[in-house]
Amino acid sequence: MKPGSVAIVGAGPGDPELITLKAVYRIQEAEVILYDRLVNEELLNYAKPDAVLIYCGKSPGNHSMPQRKIEQYMVRYAREGKKVVRLKGGDPFVFGRGGEEALAMAEAGIAYEVVPGITSAIGAAASAGIPLTHRGLAASFTIVTGSRCSDHESPVQWDQLVRSSDTIVVYMGISQFSEIREQLLLHGKSGLTPVAVIENGTTTRQRTLTGTLNNIEKLLSATKIGNPALIIIGEVVKVREQLLKIEVEARSQIG
Repeated sequence: MKPGSVAIVGAGPGDPELITLKAVYRIQEAEVILYDRLVNEELLNYAKPDAVLIYCGKSPGNHSMPQRKIEQYMVRYAREGKKVVRLKGGDPFVFGRGGEEALAMAEAGIAYEVVPGITSAIGAAASAGIPLTHRGLAASFTIVTGSRCSDHESPVQWDQLVRSSDTIVVYMGISQFSEIREQLLLHGKSGLTPVAVIENGTTTRQRTLTGTLNNIEKLLSATKIGNPALIIIGEVVKVREQLLKIEVEARSQIG
């Protein structure tokens, strides 16, 4: 039997046009595709008509398939000689458990490769007009996951982030935002620090809400923004407002 293989593929942040060519090629070649909740299903149109499609998405508090089971499927189909694609939103090595899956393939002796994708922090921020670094405002950014806020064994070191990072980007942080805000203020962030929340970034359903640490929580409650959403904290959020102002002025001059 011809040996199978696994490609752990990043599908990008949501807009189907932001997937890489290499990722498209792997989808086209695949005989089995295990795909996540945040993968734009339009990308499955690249698959062969007879490809086996397996949904294994996760949402807060609702995992359709345990991680261990996903890895077992990857190993099983590869051992059957299939070309397997594990299709993941964003980049597979940024809060995507792609590293765990690569380790599982290596331990099972399965040939595998990792195909990078545009991670949501970069894609959604750019789509909302927010540069994560900007001369004079931010020379560094840090990506953290809000899901670790409730992890008492390995908590986010907010005190260190406040001191060392100009821009803080939080994945999966909407439900923990009250705690995140409290920690940032406790460790020295000003209540006037700009904040942006981007829902469904890079897609046609994108919504972007901006405010400050002082008022963003009330704004979130009023607008009902929910997951998937990205939180950006830092002075770079002001660039979005500058861009919008310039665009409005340009349109008024044309009009």
